[in-house]
Amino acid sequence: MIMSKSMPNIEHKEIKMQEYIEKVEVLVETLPYIREFYGKTVVIKYGGSAMSDENIKRTIIQDITLMKLVGMNPVIVHGGGPEINEALSQLGIEHKFVDGLRVTDKKTMEVAEMVLTGKINKSIVSDLQKQGINAVGISGKDGKLIEASKKLSNGHDLGFVGKIDKINPEILNTLIDNGFIPIISPIGSDKEGNSYNINADYVAAAIAGELKAQKLVFLTDTEGVLKNFNDKSSVISVLPAEEIQILIENQTIKGGMIPKIECCEKAVNQGVKAVHIIDGRIEHCLLLEIFTQKGIGTMIEAKS
Repeated sequence: MIMSKSMPNIEHKEIKMQEYIEKVEVLVETLPYIREFYGKTVVIKYGGSAMSDENIKRTIIQDITLMKLVGMNPVIVHGGGPEINEALSQLGIEHKFVDGLRVTDKKTMEVAEMVLTGKINKSIVSDLQKQGINAVGISGKDGKLIEASKKLSNGHDLGFVGKIDKINPEILNTLIDNGFIPIISPIGSDKEGNSYNINADYVAAAIAGELKAQKLVFLTDTEGVLKNFNDKSSVISVLPAEEIQILIENQTIKGGMIPKIECCEKAVNQGVKAVHIIDGRIEHCLLLEIFTQKGIGTMIEAKS
C-alpha cells in the first residue's frame, strides 16, 4: 500500500523535473544570442498595439527589462498619435491631416508635446522603474538631441511638423554609459527654440544610425513585409537592403509601408547592422525576434 501511494508522487516529481529541465534548456538556447548582443545597443520604436494593449505592453516592458539585465543597451523611441488625437478631441481642437501628416498649428503642437513628453514618455519610464530598471525620459529638445526644421509636404506648410537636420548623441551616450535606458519622445527644436513634432519612425532610424546600433526594431501592427499583401503568412523573413527599391517598384511594398521600409534602408546605410519589422501585437515579440533563430517578422540586412 505504501508503494502504491508513493508512485503518483514520484511520477509527479518526475513530470515537474522534466518541466524544469525544459525551462533550463530554453535558457541555454539563448546563450549565443546573449553573448552576441552583450554590450550592444538596440533601438526600439515603440508604438501601435504594443502601447495600447495592456497585456502586450506588460510583456514588452518585461522583454526590455530582460534585455537590459543580460547586458544589452536598449534605447526606446515612442510615438503616440492616437493619444494626441484623443487629447485634441477632448479639448475641442480640430485635427487635420495632409498626405498622412498631421497639420500642426501652435495649439496642436503644445498638446502634442504635452501628450508625448509629459504623459506617454513618463508612463514608459514608470513602467520600467517598477521592474527595477533605471530609465530616463527625454525629448529631442534635451541636450539638443534632435536639431530640426520645418517639413513641407508636396509644397504644403504643415505648421510645426519637423524634419531631422542633425542628431547630437552626447546625452544618449552619457545615459547609456551610466546604466540608464533612454526613453525618447519625437520632439525636436530649431535654433530659434521652436518645437517640432517629428515622425517617430524617422527619429528611431536617425538615432539608430547615429549610435551605429546593432539592431533597430520597429514594433508594428503588421506581421512584417509580405510577399502577398492578402496573405498574412507570406512574411519575408530576410530582406537584403539592395532589394527594397525593387519591391517598391513592383508594388510588393506599397502604401504606408513605404516610408517605414525606407527608414529601414536609411538606417542600415548609416551603419545599423540589422533592422527588424515585427508584429507588436504578439506577446514577448522582442524576445521572440532577438533570442530565436527564425524570429517572427522581417529582418532587413545591410547591403553585402
